[in-house]
Amino acid sequence: MSQSALSSLARFQTHDLAALITLYESNYLRLLKLAPELGQINGTVVSRVAGALDLYMSVEERFKYTTTLKLTYRFRDGDEYALEPNARVCVYHDVRCAELLGHSRRKRPWGVLPWRVGRMAELERRWEMNRFLLKWLRFCSHQGHLFLACTAKPAAVCET
Repeated sequence: MSQSALSSLARFQTHDLAALITLYESNYLRLLKLAPELGQINGTVVSRVAGALDLYMSVEERFKYTTTLKLTYRFRDGDEYALEPNARVCVYHDVRCAELLGHSRRKRPWGVLPWRVGRMAELERRWEMNRFLLKWLRFCSHQGHLFLACTAKPAAVCET
């Protein structure tokens, strides 16, 4: 394994607050690679790539320093759609971070985690969720998904 690959892995080995913030920063960069013109996209748009599932982005709220959006695939379930993973992401433009707030992907049961020295259950939960977001954003970019104001199609146009 190359030295850069090892250093990349090392920065995600420690699950402390500083490493979580680094993860948020990495999510922001991945999200901007997927949607470089995020500030110009409104409503629900879809990215279509041959051989891949359509990726939907819905801008829910936009303020001066934050944008809240949802990223998901839509799976037809009879006459309705199942949204998976239906990831709700808050983008903090001023500090250049993106945080996964919630999702509906299949989850393992959390139950009650035993208290361990140096471990916080909430920190671990956020770490796991945002690590998923990082990997998923990388996967979407690798497939060729891209949301540009000039190419992203409104979802209503794509469903007809």
